Amino acid sequence: MAITTLRDVVVLDCPEPGRLADFYARMLGGKVEGEGRWVEVTFDSGSLKGRTFAFQEARGYVPPQWPSAERSQQFHLDFYVPREELDAAEREALDLGAELLQGDGGERDFRVYRDPAGHPFCLCVE
Repeated sequence: MAITTLRDVVVLDCPEPGRLADFYARMLGGKVEGEGRWVEVTFDSGSLKGRTFAFQEARGYVPPQWPSAERSQQFHLDFYVPREELDAAEREALDLGAELLQGDGGERDFRVYRDPAGHPFCLCVE
């Protein structure tokens, strides 16, 4: 018998929860809810329907280094797009404030980025 339930799989520490929530809401098509030290992005449709992506303020936050064993990220997020939409998805992510860390060079099916708070994430080919 379980002693608890799992609500949020993704809760990111960051210096500005509202700003980071806005970035991911725009990238994933969600809605920002709340303000202050805890902000959530919720989804009313699509593959994320009913899920919550949360952001909490962490005073003294130090972003992870990628790749690095000294300040590793512990995890990263993978987002999938059709191959023919990868370049357009990259442009949109960069316009929203992402930073390209590693392109695919035409040899891989993923590209690595940093979100505005410094968390690594990948755009991957479906």
